Amino acid sequence: MTVRGIDHVGVTVPDLDAATEFFARAFGAEVLYDTLPRAQGPKGGWATERRLGVPQGTAEVAVRMLRLPNGPGIELFEFSGPRQGGAALPCDLGWQHVALYVDDLDEALRLVAEAGGVRLSEPVPLPGPESGERNRFAYCRTPWGGTVELLTYPDAQPYEKDTDLRRWRP
Repeated sequence: MTVRGIDHVGVTVPDLDAATEFFARAFGAEVLYDTLPRAQGPKGGWATERRLGVPQGTAEVAVRMLRLPNGPGIELFEFSGPRQGGAALPCDLGWQHVALYVDDLDEALRLVAEAGGVRLSEPVPLPGPESGERNRFAYCRTPWGGTVELLTYPDAQPYEKDTDLRRWRP
């Protein structure tokens, strides 16, 4: 068995079309297909509740797969039902953010803001084993509150001196 990498990341959003527009404008994502077109939804019941581990009465309203320019996919879910909390913050348990490698961090942050996202801080240097003169990162939020980290590391990283293993390298 070989893990080849991340195929896609699932993101629950309040409005599928608005989220599609955000990912397209901010990150150049393209629609691959609709797994559950809105006109065919909602899809609920025991099978959905059991398959996804969601509360009774929850239904998928629409599901869409996007493609980032260099992968992975972003699978957008819009749900209806009895329970839907706000977006997880990095201090909450569970998967807490998606990190995207970008070539131009400043331009990426500009596009996030134009698309309705919010920059949480100015870019800062990557620390310790990831450091390098031009290696930087910044966090931002989607319009619905999800956390996205944008990072770039064009320079060699100190950890590379101690191992032949490498993170994904553009």
